[in-house]
Amino acid sequence: MKLIVAGQEALTPDEFAELAFGFGLDAELFTGTEDETADDRRARLDVAREILRDLDPPAARFASALMRTAERRRVQAWKVAA
Repeated sequence: MKLIVAGQEALTPDEFAELAFGFGLDAELFTGTEDETADDRRARLDVAREILRDLDPPAARFASALMRTAERRRVQAWKVAA
């Protein structure tokens, strides 16, 4: 499936966000990494929540969706590993 925004094809989620919102959005800030510690995760989420307050509504919804999706993936991976 191709993601086309304003006549341009987005090859990555970052490119999609940049095309859709007109600016780059650091997806890793909202999704995290596989090897982050619990303290790193808490700090990252604190910063992400602060940034969400400053974003315009469409960008904030997109970033919030990234956070929810990432959390579901972590829970599913944890259940599979258990």
